[in-house]
Amino acid sequence: MSMARDRAAKIWRKGGKMAAMILVALHFAGCARIGPKTVVRDRFDYVSAISESWKQQTLLNLVKIRYLDAPVFMDVSSVINQYAVEQEVGLGASGEFYNRGEPFFVSPEIGVRGRYTDRPTITYNPLMGENLARSLLKPISNAAILLLVEAGYPLDLVLRICIQAINGLENRRTGKLASRPAEPEFYELLILLRHLQEMEASVMRATSVDGKETLTVFFKPPNEASAEEMKKAMQLLSLDSDAREFRVVSGSFATNNREIAMLGRSMLQIFSAYASYIDVPESHVTQGRVVATEQDNLATAAGFPALIRVHDGTSKPDDAFVAVPYRGHWFWIDDRDVYSKSTFYFLMILFSFTERGVSGQVAPILTVPTN
Repeated sequence: MSMARDRAAKIWRKGGKMAAMILVALHFAGCARIGPKTVVRDRFDYVSAISESWKQQTLLNLVKIRYLDAPVFMDVSSVINQYAVEQEVGLGASGEFYNRGEPFFVSPEIGVRGRYTDRPTITYNPLMGENLARSLLKPISNAAILLLVEAGYPLDLVLRICIQAINGLENRRTGKLASRPAEPEFYELLILLRHLQEMEASVMRATSVDGKETLTVFFKPPNEASAEEMKKAMQLLSLDSDAREFRVVSGSFATNNREIAMLGRSMLQIFSAYASYIDVPESHVTQGRVVATEQDNLATAAGFPALIRVHDGTSKPDDAFVAVPYRGHWFWIDDRDVYSKSTFYFLMILFSFTERGVSGQVAPILTVPTN
């Protein structure tokens, strides 16, 4: 009888271990609901990755345009992340028995198996064909330009980047075939308009006449100092000095002295304007791979810095806001260059204003599983 009790105690101890293992397995099974816990982590990780890739793509295309290479744009249109947690618990017992039924040996068995799967699918939408032409070649509308001003962006920065001409005053042109500096009066006008904006002496609004949207600029000088600057700005624009309300139209020249004609740049022109300030290796200039960086002396004399400062080097920089490799060199924006960072961000926002496709058409899609 004592031997039977000993065997029973051993069985009890083994059964207790088995029960403990079962409890552990059930505990992990209860922790398997991973869905809600992944939201914060995934959203942060994917937002950071997409944001960084967007910056790198924009800078790379600026560098490619600097080298007269074709830009390529690829949007991340969707991110689908699939998780799976599978668990399997097996229980059993094996032993040997005598004929009289008293167990001689009993061994409890338990098996636990699990599998975790993380399978994201990212969909890319390349910008090409007619969609690419619309996005890069279509001039930015005056409504979008004035919207940026009303949103609080400095008027001189917006006009310097977004328009090619205003009432006959030409902005700087870039490109090997049509490169020329801006007219000095253009920079003088930008300074005057910026001062009027800071003194809230100009108001822009959109009104609807006969179903058509009309853009209007009002001048309202609050003091004598701004009145003088307003008078000078109106002279540069060849406007009626007695009027205070002027209609904004598209074009290089106004048809009368109560219109402000603005010719918007296309995104390709804006990218080219940014790219013209990028530093390039001297060896590439000597070999004829790229033209030397042109200095905008008129803008510098008027107090306007370069639109952007992009440095080049043979090794990857340690402290860069964004950096990309191209043709054996690295090009980057310094993280301490606040002005270049702000104008680079403005360029990315501006590209979002452009029409990115035609209604009713489906762009080609490339889906890549990344598991």
